[in-house]
Amino acid sequence: MHFLLNKPYGYLSQFIYAKKRNKKLLGELYPFPPGTMAIGRLDEDSEGLLLLTTDGMMSQIIRSKKVSKEYYAQVDGIITQKAVSQLQSGVEIGVKGTKYITLPCEAKLLETPTNFPERGKKIRDERHGPTSWVSITVTEGKFRQVRKMTSAVGFPTLRLIRVRVGDWHLNDLPSGNVIEITSFVKE
Repeated sequence: MHFLLNKPYGYLSQFIYAKKRNKKLLGELYPFPPGTMAIGRLDEDSEGLLLLTTDGMMSQIIRSKKVSKEYYAQVDGIITQKAVSQLQSGVEIGVKGTKYITLPCEAKLLETPTNFPERGKKIRDERHGPTSWVSITVTEGKFRQVRKMTSAVGFPTLRLIRVRVGDWHLNDLPSGNVIEITSFVKE
């Protein structure tokens, strides 16, 4: 079984959380069958398209570098074309305590998207300065990679929304909603 989920802000991309703090988990959003797993992760502060499956092999295929993932990032400040070019070429980030140069990626400036609802928790007050949006498409998935990439070029991420995984798009799926699909392979 396979599912598309628009993961809301504030949820962990998992079904079990062993630490003592109360956290919102995916199982609270939908009665997923036993053995369902998230394919990749979106951190608690990130939103958007999350694929889930009961097929471990499918999970491995989608997490591979053959499948691209597109994110819309709202960043602090008005991002420059120079910063976008740096993102496209690859930037140095920290991964598990070592320096890592990201693979070249697709990146482009965006107009402020109007198809996303306001996030439940306010991002920040307008008096703290302007924000802007950038689309970043990567094929790798290092821990908090997109956030680290925008920070590396001087524009920290304030809001992060995954809008596409491979051929699957978030489209107008409302936050917290799930669609069951028969296959991740589009015909």
